[in-house]
Amino acid sequence: MTIAAIYQAVMEGDAPTASAQTQAALEAGIPAGSILTQGCIAAMTEVGQLFEQGEMFVPEMLIAARAMQGAMNVLKPHLAEGDIKSPGKVIVGTVAGDLHDIGKNLVGMMLEGAGFEVIDLGTDVTAEKFVQAAREQNADIIGMSALLTTTMPSMQATVEALTEAGLRDKVKILVGGAPVTQGFADKIGADGYAPDASSATRKARELVSAA
Repeated sequence: MTIAAIYQAVMEGDAPTASAQTQAALEAGIPAGSILTQGCIAAMTEVGQLFEQGEMFVPEMLIAARAMQGAMNVLKPHLAEGDIKSPGKVIVGTVAGDLHDIGKNLVGMMLEGAGFEVIDLGTDVTAEKFVQAAREQNADIIGMSALLTTTMPSMQATVEALTEAGLRDKVKILVGGAPVTQGFADKIGADGYAPDASSATRKARELVSAA
């Protein structure tokens, strides 16, 4: 079955096969929504579980996520046509002063793999840019990453800027990164904290379902 082949290709991080099998599935008349949920999302959910169990590591997650993105690139035009409902829209970015992007990229790819619409603002993102994107995109969640303790205050500045802009009650804030803790997330008034990409995806699902 083609969907099983897509699932397997994503699990193995085989991007060319994932893309080719996705195209073949579409040509065979399999609905884009079925390919997304049973192929891509199911595989990335399994990847996340294996990571949390210590049976898969960050490099393998990245490779699987890239394979999933290969399939998603083929799927996206058809998902729009089929009016597939996304669980939510997430803006991700590494905060001002911080240029690290591997963790943030992985979170973005895992969220896409879970069906979220992801807008990636990149690195060194100011509070003003987060506010502007939240307003323009009508986002459900803002995901902020920091890998340096010196840039963590930028997270608090962004929360304050969203409050001043009158957007704080309209958007959930999810924070993560090596130096970030649950205690820090609570202190700055974030709605959620995630230590890794897999838990970030699970937390994002919780935040949108609670909204």
